[in-house]
Amino acid sequence: MRADAQNTVEKIEKSLELLAQRLDVETAQFRLEEFNARVEDPNLWDNPEAAQKLMRERQTLVDAMQTYDGIKQELSDNIELIELGEMEEDAEVVADAEAALKALEEKAAQKELEALLDGEADGNDTFLEVNAGAGGTESCDWAAMLARMYVRWAEKKGYKVELQSESAGDEAGIKSATYKISGPNAYGWLKSESGVHRLVRISPFDSAAKRHTSFTSVWVYPVVDDNIDIEVNPADIRIDTYRSSGAGGQHVNTTDSAVRITHHPTGIVVTSSEKSQHQNRDIAMKALKSRLYQMELDRRNAAINEAHENKGDAGWGNQIRSYVLQPYQMVKDLRTNFETSDTKGVLDGDLDGFMAATLALDVSGKTRAEAQSG
Repeated sequence: MRADAQNTVEKIEKSLELLAQRLDVETAQFRLEEFNARVEDPNLWDNPEAAQKLMRERQTLVDAMQTYDGIKQELSDNIELIELGEMEEDAEVVADAEAALKALEEKAAQKELEALLDGEADGNDTFLEVNAGAGGTESCDWAAMLARMYVRWAEKKGYKVELQSESAGDEAGIKSATYKISGPNAYGWLKSESGVHRLVRISPFDSAAKRHTSFTSVWVYPVVDDNIDIEVNPADIRIDTYRSSGAGGQHVNTTDSAVRITHHPTGIVVTSSEKSQHQNRDIAMKALKSRLYQMELDRRNAAINEAHENKGDAGWGNQIRSYVLQPYQMVKDLRTNFETSDTKGVLDGDLDGFMAATLALDVSGKTRAEAQSG
């Protein structure tokens, strides 16, 4: 086997090792048998929510087992084809098998990254908040661009996106917006986006065509699972109603139906302004519980806590990523050094490379490639 093909095989085997650890292959079949026995319980659907949760967990295990077994079998098959082709001096068979291995390497690497989404809330839906920093119209326009970027990313993933609340900018863009994004591992993928995002460009609002720097902060926190009990003392909150200040058209409320909940012990403020007052109260309370749950996760996970605290204000020194549109084209993540010159693609939602690079960080803060070389 040629050296480059052998290198590809070794990379696939390393991905399989991680998948085996996450799956715990030695016990996976026993766990599946337990799931199957519980599914056959005639009383299972007496509690529909618990039944649905069980079915999702079972399907997740089945998918993981099939993925691991499939990659392992495909690797074995292509190694055998290469060996056979070399024995029979059939260059075409060898070339086809080597090409199949390269494709399998990419697939295994992607599944390896997905396996890293094993945090307590990684599988949950998520809330995503975008808040313009100092800078007036410039920052509000940048906040709207970022909000659009995340909506496009979520839509490409097939996720459901619901606007929870929005505050329009005075002249353009938005001051803030909150979205609920629903889909498999939505929080796990998006959690690395929390932080300050910096934009450098020639301002469309500056008649002198000068270069401007704008900042917008993003905060991502998981939607609380129905089975997670978060208690909120009614004495600790204040509920206010107000008239929505949307951008116009269907987003303008003619009654004071928007809801703002302030949690006094933590200073957390959540809002909802898209539906009826009753629905807004329910949405805002869920958002508050999710924020409180995120704080608990932060206390348990030092890495997440450090990242959250380092986010700071939306300004210099706290940014996680820079988007430079002039004088050159570049988007660079300051934590992983992952970068691309395809700024249009990024702003249209091509974020998987950045998210994957952050997921691949080890506990020392180095990328896996750096850790292996150093």
